[in-house]
Amino acid sequence: MDESQRKKEALRKKSLGELGELFGLKALVDEKYDRVRNLNDKKMNFPFADVFGIKDDEKQVISIKARNKYQVNGKLNSSYNLGDHCYDKAKRAEEEYGAKAYWMAIQFDEQTYSVYLGSLEELNGRKAIPLNECERGEVGKCLVKDKRHFFDFSFFANK
Repeated sequence: MDESQRKKEALRKKSLGELGELFGLKALVDEKYDRVRNLNDKKMNFPFADVFGIKDDEKQVISIKARNKYQVNGKLNSSYNLGDHCYDKAKRAEEEYGAKAYWMAIQFDEQTYSVYLGSLEELNGRKAIPLNECERGEVGKCLVKDKRHFFDFSFFANK
């Protein structure tokens, strides 16, 4: 891959992440979260969390991961990495906001998207969100399932 292709791929991934954050914010509002705010507005690349919100009096700091549902080879993109130091970063975010760490996984395909939400605690030390377990209802909860997004998704698709 040459430099131009690397830049285009980096832009595609960044744009998909930003789109995911917008869909994540909407999902939280639809779930009647209170005081929802994008932490990247305060500080870009805030440690662990992208979003803060309150649900049923519980403050939450939420890391949003958006990916294509399928890999280039057609197989399910079955885990979304939270990063090597996600638990340390989550602890700092929890302390700063007096909140509990959560993750949100957003799957996109050409016409639909799904949103899953769960606590970092329920991953039991794993550093990746297991999407196959999310789809089976074993981890987290499904907020949105295969809802039509109406985007021209050709730019975001895996190449």
